[in-house]
Amino acid sequence: MRPLCAILLLLSAALARESYVLAEVELRRVFPGSRFARPLYLTHAGDGSGRVFVVEQPGTIRVLGEGLDQVFLDLRAKVNDGPNEAGLLGLAFHPHYAENGRFYVYYTYGNLFSRFSEFRVSADPDQADPASERVLFEVKQPAGNHNGGQLAFGPDGYLYIGLGDGGGAGDQYGNGQNLEDLLGDILRIDVDRTQGELAYAIPPDNPFAGNTEGWREEIWAWGLRNPWRFSFDRLTGALWAGDVGQNKWEEVDLIEKGGNYGWNIMEGSHCFSPSTNCDTTGLKLPVVEYSHSEGKSISGGYVYRGARLIRLVGVYVYGDYVSQQIWGLRYEGGQVVEHQPLAQSPSPIASFGEDEEGEVYVVGLDGMIYVLGEEATLVSAEENAVPGAFVLQQNYPNPFNGSTLIRFSLATPAQVRLEVFDLLGRRVALLEEGRREAGQYQVFFDATGLGDGVYLCRLQAGTWTQTRKLVLVK
Repeated sequence: MRPLCAILLLLSAALARESYVLAEVELRRVFPGSRFARPLYLTHAGDGSGRVFVVEQPGTIRVLGEGLDQVFLDLRAKVNDGPNEAGLLGLAFHPHYAENGRFYVYYTYGNLFSRFSEFRVSADPDQADPASERVLFEVKQPAGNHNGGQLAFGPDGYLYIGLGDGGGAGDQYGNGQNLEDLLGDILRIDVDRTQGELAYAIPPDNPFAGNTEGWREEIWAWGLRNPWRFSFDRLTGALWAGDVGQNKWEEVDLIEKGGNYGWNIMEGSHCFSPSTNCDTTGLKLPVVEYSHSEGKSISGGYVYRGARLIRLVGVYVYGDYVSQQIWGLRYEGGQVVEHQPLAQSPSPIASFGEDEEGEVYVVGLDGMIYVLGEEATLVSAEENAVPGAFVLQQNYPNPFNGSTLIRFSLATPAQVRLEVFDLLGRRVALLEEGRREAGQYQVFFDATGLGDGVYLCRLQAGTWTQTRKLVLVK
């Protein structure tokens, strides 16, 4: 059986070859019965539960699912969220969370330290054990801003951590180009081992592992001002980061091993110190930058790998906290081939989030969560039973072996085509074609003779289209 990640990568390539043109998308509020206290992040546990977890700056993590909204972990007694950029800032679940129940948080406490800790879930899967905290390490912050905040596990199983330059303005503490401290860097550590007096281990292929210069071996990349949010493309493994600028430029970076991203020599692709004729030798330039006429504080996002918005597959979605603008960029062959606004957020964009299915969320500082989507594709399961909208339901069962049932609903009479494609974009089945009246329909897809893997089922009804992933396992 071909590994699922490889199958999905082929799917992404097949969709990219369709050359979909970026277009504006809608933002729809989700969890309408819930209001969040300064939400800063949304993520999932990767355990197949379909739950999402929302980080609230004062010190709580909420867990949400079907009929579920409760506090998963409460750290308010420990967290110092007084400075505007301090508080409970990051959350990442271990890649094997379903087996080991371990997850990791980043919060600020005292006056003023960044703390990175491991916790475990309790016997109740919707409740963490607050007494299980194991502190990995702490960093003293010289100021209250530029604390970074992102935690994320890479496809290599290591934990990546973002820290800003220590705050103030203009890198006044000189951390951006200083390899002897952890500020202004993206770090990479092994949480599954310990090493010497460390509560973690240094991955042996870190760029400065074993150096004799006194450089911190945890560093993966440096020269960053405030990498507030970064993410891994779940298919390619590429590491994307939004680095918050100083006075003029915001930037999107592709983070590479041992890369120096220029701060404070440069702000974006422009000289900062000195303001002209700076030495850019060996520095990594941003993939995209925008000036403060368009926004003033970037919030890094995700490469879209969901099934709702086929035009966005493979597009990096990011936004700006101040202007509330959301952009999408498509990066192929080492260059940007598309880049344009996608939507206007109704709220300052604290962060983006991603669920298990690869759908992308906007975390609003207004206390609400929004999802990228179109009205026709955001119909709930309950609404699916009523033919009041055009809906292609998820096939059942999924994954399936041999055959599966596909249901769809038409709000009005329409010319219909229901097709299944393989990962190379070839049509393997035409299930329905022709004019159909409004109502509910079902059809069996017999996959006998097809190889196992992921297939793409697409329903077209007039000008409306929706796509679902079908997983065939033999």
